[in-house]
Formats: sequence, C-alpha cells, structure tokens
Amino acid sequence: MANQRVVVLDFGGQYKELIARRVRECGVYSTIEPGNTPIEKLKEMQPIGIILTGGPDSVYKESAPRCDKQIFELGIPILGICYGVQLMAYSTGGQVVPCEVSEYGRTKVEVDDGCPLFYGMKKDQIGLMSHTDQVGVLPDGFKSVAHTATCPNAAIADDKRKFYGTQFHPEVENTPNGTEMIHNFLYRVCGASGDYNMADVETVMIEQVRRQVGGDEVILGLSGGVDSSVCAALLAKAIPGQLHCIFVDHGLMRKNEGDEVEAAFAGKDLHFIRVNAEKRFLTALDGVTDPEKKRKIIGTEFVRVFEEEAKKLGKVKFLAQGTIYPDVIESGANNSANIKSHHNVGGLPKDIGFTGLVEPLRGLFKDEVRKLGRQLGLPKSLIERQPFPGPGLAVRVVGKITKDKLDILREADAIFRYELERSRCKADQYFAVLTNTNSVGVVGDFRNYGYVVALRAVRTTDFMTCEYAKLSHQLLGRVSSRIANEVRGVSRVVYDVTGKPPATIEWE
Repeated sequence: MANQRVVVLDFGGQYKELIARRVRECGVYSTIEPGNTPIEKLKEMQPIGIILTGGPDSVYKESAPRCDKQIFELGIPILGICYGVQLMAYSTGGQVVPCEVSEYGRTKVEVDDGCPLFYGMKKDQIGLMSHTDQVGVLPDGFKSVAHTATCPNAAIADDKRKFYGTQFHPEVENTPNGTEMIHNFLYRVCGASGDYNMADVETVMIEQVRRQVGGDEVILGLSGGVDSSVCAALLAKAIPGQLHCIFVDHGLMRKNEGDEVEAAFAGKDLHFIRVNAEKRFLTALDGVTDPEKKRKIIGTEFVRVFEEEAKKLGKVKFLAQGTIYPDVIESGANNSANIKSHHNVGGLPKDIGFTGLVEPLRGLFKDEVRKLGRQLGLPKSLIERQPFPGPGLAVRVVGKITKDKLDILREADAIFRYELERSRCKADQYFAVLTNTNSVGVVGDFRNYGYVVALRAVRTTDFMTCEYAKLSHQLLGRVSSRIANEVRGVSRVVYDVTGKPPATIEWE
C-alpha cells in the first residue's frame, strides 16, 4: 500500500494488535513486525514512526527480547509502551529496576501538559498500569513527563530525538484519553497526514483473496455470527461463484439459533449447506472438562466435517474462516501468552485436509469487522448480532457437557437476553453461564439441589478489554426470579462483576 506507515514492533505483549488498531483508527496505516526485525527491513518500510509494544519479560534479563539498537539512530520518532519504554531506556543508557510496589489496573497519573503526547489534556489522567519493573534511571537527554504515586517515570520524553514512552497502556479503553495520546504522537510528533481508511482495507483484502485463491473453490464455515457473515460477504464479492458456505449445527447453539441462521441465509445468493452434527460433537466431548481440550476437540470436528462436505462437492482446496485479531491474540500467536486457544486458531488439527486457510479478517477487531460489514451492505440484524464463540455453549457450560445441561443453559440464556433487550439497558455482550457448582434451594415445600447460573454482561468496543455492565437491581432481580422459577435444574443465579483484565469475557 502507498499509505504512510507506522511500524509496531512486537515484544510479546497482549495488546500489540490493539495498538495497531488504534493507529489505524487515527487514520494511519500500521503493520506489526517482530521485535527483532532487521534494521535493513525497517529502512525499506520507510515508517514515519515506530511503536515498541509491551511484553511479559524483564528487559535486564539476558533472555529478554531486544530490538536492533540502530533503530534509535534512524531519526524516526519512537513511542515505547510498558516493556517498550523500558527497552527504550535500557537501550539508550538508562536503568530499569524492579518496582518496590507493582502497579496493576486503572491508576491516577499526573502528566506534563507541555509534552506533545499530552497536548490539550488536563494534568490529572487515568492510565492502565500492568508492570513489575520500571525505569529507575533516565538515559541522557530524557526527562520525566508523568508520574504516579509509586512510579516517578510513568512517561518519559526526549523531545530532540522525538523519543517518547509511557509505562501505562494508552491503547486500551481503561486509559480514557489514550487514543488521543496516540493521535498526538502520530500527528504532532510523526507528522502523519491521515491517508488510511476502511475503503482501502476492503480493496486490499479483496486483492489478497483473489491472489491467494485464484480460480479454486472455497468452503467457509458460516456460523451466522458477525465475523463469518462479514467474511462470507467479502468472499462473495472477491470470488463470486467459488464460495460454498457450510453451517455446522453442532448442538452447542443458543435456543432456536440453528433454525434462525438457516432462515437468514437460505434465501441469499450463496451455496448454503446445513450439517446437523449434534450427536457427533457431544460424543466427542463426552466426559471432557478441560476448556482447552474442549476447544481443540471442537476445532478438529469442525474441520473434519468441512473435509467431508468438501469431498461431496468435489475438489475444494481452501477452507475460509472468520478469524479476527482477538482470536489470534488470545491463542498465543506471534509470541503472545496463550490465554485460551480459539477453535479456529490453536484448535485446528495439524493434518488439515485443505491446501490453505483463507482468513481475510485476521487483522481486524470486532468494531472494524462491523464497519466493513456495513460497507459491504449487510443488514443491521447481522452486523449487530450478539458475539458468540465458535465452540458455542461448550465454553459456557463449565465442566462436563451433556445435552441436559445444554438445554438448561439455553433456557436460562434466552430469558436473560430477552429481559435485557426488553429493558434497553446498554451492554455489548451478554449471556448466561452454567457453572459446575450446585446450591441448595427451595421449590414449593421441597429441597432443590440445582445448578448455579452466572450472568455476564459487559461494555466494550474492542473486546480486548471490558467493564461489567451496571445493570439495575430491578432487572437482575426479575431475571433471577424468572430463571430460578422457570428453568428446571437451577437453584441460584449470580451476576459477574469482573472486568477484562483480569478476567476474560468468556468464562472458559
């Protein structure tokens, strides 16, 4: 692409793709490269700026990831974030030391509003901290431009060389003015012109798909969710007449969802195939309690079904998936810590029977996928559909999976979603979880020893971080009463008030 570019150098942090997404959100093209990218390759890219990501290591350890020190001699503006600021300080003559008090979560930060990063902001800010090390001694030419109660160098700057760093994470929602800080770096420090937009993204994706696939046929696993629906629309535009959409009803869907998906796509200009495979999946999952094993089993079974359907269709070389960035990040790709393997990333079998995978949305976050879907003309009913994990209710039933437990969860989940939507409370994702905990209750005059159902509702835009939705006690009371009284096998209902981090949105 001919756009101006910012290179994000990855040192294993969970938020690297989110950093890249924030840069794109500000109208600047970004790419993610390994932290040890050779200096010559970086020069060829001609970036207007470089961002060093966070990471789980201590920079002063011999095994810690490093970048080529020559990047600090290229004359290119650099922004270091968390591990990135420590690496910048360490590489230019400063010292990084263990914290006397580690900082985690939303933290009060006092900034120097004379620094370009904080232009137009108040001195008192909130930043998401997550560190056990910090910059102890500043390198020559640097000054501190922000501090917290326990971190004297919460942000540092060398205005002459245009080097800046923050110990906190400006890329996440939990840093309220973080995007503005990144915007300031891009436009006030790097001199960005803002020549990148989603129309370019669509054009590039279509070109890449056509180049990868050529004249061959493609099978897409279509769940009816946002990601796979947008993927279907994009592929139909890129390779018309070459796409077969297969909906695998694995028996792990929400109430009536299989029929709803079929109704939504049966009349579309797509080759739609429904495969009813509930018995197959439940047999494979029988007795399995570990969530990682569940995901891998489901991933394997999905692929086997696709392979079988591909044989019926003839020679189909490619398998397409609606994989998006959060799936990749949480599955531990590209040196990230493995939070949970997504069935379509870490759960795929090694002996996959296709020439290759087609994953055009792999570089996008959920809100970008929705924007692309609107751009492709998909209806609001599909674009704003509730997010649903590929493994379905298998990762919302904690412990062993049985059809009876799935049916209990389906009913409880349907009640919760109906009441929340009717109340018009604001939440970006909401669902019920069937825990593997039982609790004593009373039904009529009889003892009831039933399951505990947990309700989860969150507010988020990027699905990388979230806060719990502050639902009214009146709504929660109504939902709890209905579930406990109407759903057989449930004795107690609780509400999850944990954010991400430290939790994930899903329970498994």
